[in-house]
Amino acid sequence: MTIKILSQNVASKIAAGEVVERPLSVVKELMENAIDAQAGEIRIRIENAGQSLIQVEDNGVGIPQAEAGLALQRYATSKISEIDDLERIKTLGFRGEALASIAAVSRFGLFTRSGLESVGVQLISEGGETVHQEPAGLKEGTRIVVEDLFFNVPARRKFLKSEQTERRNIIDLVSRYALFYAGIRFHLQMEGKEVLATNGNGDRREVLARIYDLQTARAMLELKVVDDFLGIDGFISPTGISRSNRKEIFFFINGRLISDTALVSAVTQGYQNLLMVGRYPLAMISLTIDPAEVDVNVHPTKAEVRFREPGRIFSLVHSAVRKTVSAFSDVPRLSPTFWSGSSSRTAQIDPAWSFAAQAGAALPESQPFPPSAPKDVNVQGAEPTLVRVPLLRLVGQIGRIYLVAEGPDGLYLIDQHAAHERVLFERFRSLHTQNESQYLLEPMVVEIPGRLDKDLENQVETLNHLGFKAENFGPSTYRITAIPLVISHFDPAEAFLSALEEDEEDESLVESALEDKLITRICKRVAVKGGQILSNEEQERLIRDLENCQSPRTCPHGRPTMIHLSVDLLERQFGRRGSR
Repeated sequence: MTIKILSQNVASKIAAGEVVERPLSVVKELMENAIDAQAGEIRIRIENAGQSLIQVEDNGVGIPQAEAGLALQRYATSKISEIDDLERIKTLGFRGEALASIAAVSRFGLFTRSGLESVGVQLISEGGETVHQEPAGLKEGTRIVVEDLFFNVPARRKFLKSEQTERRNIIDLVSRYALFYAGIRFHLQMEGKEVLATNGNGDRREVLARIYDLQTARAMLELKVVDDFLGIDGFISPTGISRSNRKEIFFFINGRLISDTALVSAVTQGYQNLLMVGRYPLAMISLTIDPAEVDVNVHPTKAEVRFREPGRIFSLVHSAVRKTVSAFSDVPRLSPTFWSGSSSRTAQIDPAWSFAAQAGAALPESQPFPPSAPKDVNVQGAEPTLVRVPLLRLVGQIGRIYLVAEGPDGLYLIDQHAAHERVLFERFRSLHTQNESQYLLEPMVVEIPGRLDKDLENQVETLNHLGFKAENFGPSTYRITAIPLVISHFDPAEAFLSALEEDEEDESLVESALEDKLITRICKRVAVKGGQILSNEEQERLIRDLENCQSPRTCPHGRPTMIHLSVDLLERQFGRRGSR
């Protein structure tokens, strides 16, 4: 076959495919251009999920007449001029490809006026070829109209997702920018209907209320860390608010929306043992870092970045999230509206429970958690004060599964297996640092099943650090001479094998997270089971141990250890406080 140079027309359409993958890509590029133009208001109009029309209008600085045609040329930009500028880039755009790529695959209109000129310019292009350009009387700012997207690239159009999916993705994208750039007024109109409108007053919690609802906005925890290397700012959800996927965890780096699996993992691991397995938090986090520490020129879409010190950033984000969410984890409560639909007033604490304070137990607050986290959470500072459960009075065991206890503000139902898991987990974590082990009278030889052989050497090394004394004794065989003191009453072989169960998720774990995962598996296996009868002394001991835990309200897997039935709820159900 003969080698030849592709025509400019073909080359431009191929290059456009790297930048403009779908309508969402067009909206993102045009919105970022408007933000770079210092717009105070951005109005977006979408028709037919972006295939028929995408219009983005702003009141920014506009483009001078003489430069309008140049703006549609590939690699034409006002953001950088030399290679060193990439190490101090502060604008969202810089590659000079967006407008040229969009114009190459659409019928494109540019209407703009610079604030330094009295007359603007309108430019019409089809498939990247300018067909009309003339001066026009326009207000300051820029309006870009993209029609018939991919009209000249039918193959690309065939592979677009459904209109419903495209609309939802566009709404999510604009919502995220509206949240981060809360000082800009955003208006999104889709298929003739207003979908999102913000007032640009800079209040991010108000934008959260528009995106979700008022209750969710009030409950979100504020994340704010000031560090010489990295600034962290944003919102994360309390443990009571979660989703079935990670889609609502997103990051801005120096004002740029990016996709980074390691950062998402840092957030999810920050919630480890606080959320149920398969549940994920909401997180909207902004990172501010020296531009020289991050490479934004990784992909034409500018959605991927590389950090010079990714491990350091991972640790800072993980620590900030963990400390913030741990400070406000709380007991799941059943409100009166669970059955009756009625609203309740704050339950009063019986004065008879005043001895709880004398015993050193903190009385509960009148509300489950404050509306926001402290303004500053110092990563290097002391651990925040955790919300604890009140002193409880044992009532008894029901169904051989749950313990019933009375508290100063109502009834508590405690899952004995989940509660014992939490007690063992925290005891294990606190004692393994002291290398407390119980040596066996006779060493025990354990054969490892083939299905557990994955990364076995690394896991055994971690288990030895936790208090096991195990050494290789042949192919897939280990000899155990000691086990952690916390589980000295349990079968050594079963405890050892339980820690080696296969991971349900293939995620990179920091060392402490791997230790926690192994401890969690062991505690699940050795904890008392549902259906096991406990003596009164065992029930009392379990409740007292749970009260002393740092995070008593969830088991290490994130399931609740208890639920709370308030006195107010009980009185309403028995008709002792007004009608339902």
